Amino acid sequence: MNRLCAFALMLLTACTPAQQDDLTRDAAKRAVRPVLEERFPGVPLEPATDCIIDNATSREILSLAADAVTGPTANTVQIVTTIASRPGTIQCLATEGLPVLLEL
Repeated sequence: MNRLCAFALMLLTACTPAQQDDLTRDAAKRAVRPVLEERFPGVPLEPATDCIIDNATSREILSLAADAVTGPTANTVQIVTTIASRPGTIQCLATEGLPVLLEL
């Protein structure tokens, strides 16, 4: 595992800031999806995941990205639930997620 972490660190340092942000957001999404599946069954995963990530603070994204390595924890659930309850997230879900549900 230490070699994997060292390799990941080397990759991140070779990336531009935009690439680092994309990698971190992608990792955070991997931690968010299982929580959404469990806590909010039936919600369209891709739009809901994007809404969560887009309304997260940088600290929350970093924490979620770290949880992607170890798997979701109680902390992951708490962060996702907190972000999901924010007005911006609710608006995003209504705008992005609801149309997907209506198409089904």
